[in-house]
Amino acid sequence: MSGFAIFNIEIKKVFPKKYSNFLFILVMGFSMSLIMTLIITYINTGMDSGYLNRFLKAWVVGLPIAIAAAFIVGPAAKKFVDKITK
Repeated sequence: MSGFAIFNIEIKKVFPKKYSNFLFILVMGFSMSLIMTLIITYINTGMDSGYLNRFLKAWVVGLPIAIAAAFIVGPAAKKFVDKITK
């Protein structure tokens, strides 16, 4: 099987390499917006029976913004990092 292991779970490679930048942006936007929205919602409103609902409402807004920002800022950030590293 062609793949890699995470926590001893075999992950199969299903996407062509040419989509790696696109997939990286999607995964980063998804994971960062998820973590940030979970934490910020908790800090701002606390944990109670309505927490999950408030989190989901906030994440629905934050997820597309995070992905769009990653698409816009990502290429410029990559060029900048390439210039300041050896």
